Amino acid sequence: MVEPKTASSGAAPCRRGNKTEQRWRTLFLGALAETSNVSAASLAAAVPPGKAYRLRRIDPDFARAWRAALLEGYENLEMEVLYRLRFGDPKDGDVKFDNATALRLLGLHRETVARERAARENEDLTAVRASIHAKLAQLREQVMARRLPGAEAEVDHG
Repeated sequence: MVEPKTASSGAAPCRRGNKTEQRWRTLFLGALAETSNVSAASLAAAVPPGKAYRLRRIDPDFARAWRAALLEGYENLEMEVLYRLRFGDPKDGDVKFDNATALRLLGLHRETVARERAARENEDLTAVRASIHAKLAQLREQVMARRLPGAEAEVDHG
């Protein structure tokens, strides 16, 4: 599929192309979160998997959304596995579920999920670091104030 090009005169790109592009991205990411499967997500979005992989390589926002969708998908799969391990999955009157395949799939993607979780936690870590730096600055100011002449009377030496 050929991507619409922006005219060199500075005109805006075709709106229909933008809506179509956004639509397949939304469908793809939603299906990826549901299935954790790029082929299934591509089918749902009616785009070749290569197009999605290409966009992931060149668009950092899409790559971030892709990782978030996979993380959501694997979190859902983990919950489903836990549910089935606890309560089973009745089929034809028997409780059946291929735990080995589900656990193998989760294991294959453990590192990817761990990286994405760490990236999300790192966002929180940035706020914690900023808070620590602010507290250190406040303590530094208090120490400097105590070193000023006349401040000795306020300091408790006991």
